[in-house]
Amino acid sequence: MNKRQLGTVYEQKAAAYLQQQGYEIMECNFRCRMGEIDIIAREGEYLCFVEVKYRSGDGYGSPLEAVGVYKQRKIIKVAHYYMMRKRLGLYMPCRFDVIAIEKDQITLLRNAFGES
Repeated sequence: MNKRQLGTVYEQKAAAYLQQQGYEIMECNFRCRMGEIDIIAREGEYLCFVEVKYRSGDGYGSPLEAVGVYKQRKIIKVAHYYMMRKRLGLYMPCRFDVIAIEKDQITLLRNAFGES
C-alpha cells in the first residue's frame, strides 16, 4: 500500500470516528490550488475543518506535532476559500480540529488552532 492509499484508509477511520462522536461529515479530501482539507464536518453549530495525521511509531514525532504553523496557515486559507465557494459567509462559526492516529489509538483535539 502506498502513502496515499494508507492516508485514505486512516482518513476513512477518522471520518467514522467523527461520526461516532456526533459529527456530520460534509466532505472528504476537499482540494483546491491552495491545498487540501482532509475532512469538513459539522458538529452542532460549528463547521469543522479536520486535519488527520497518522504515525505508525514515534520515529517522526507525534502526529500532533506534524501540524505546525505553516500547515495551520495553509488549512486556514483553504477553509476561507471553501466557505467563500460554498457561500457560507465568514461569520459562520468554524473551528480547526486535528485527529491524531498512533497505531490504533485515535485522539481528537477540538479547536486545535485558530486564526492569529
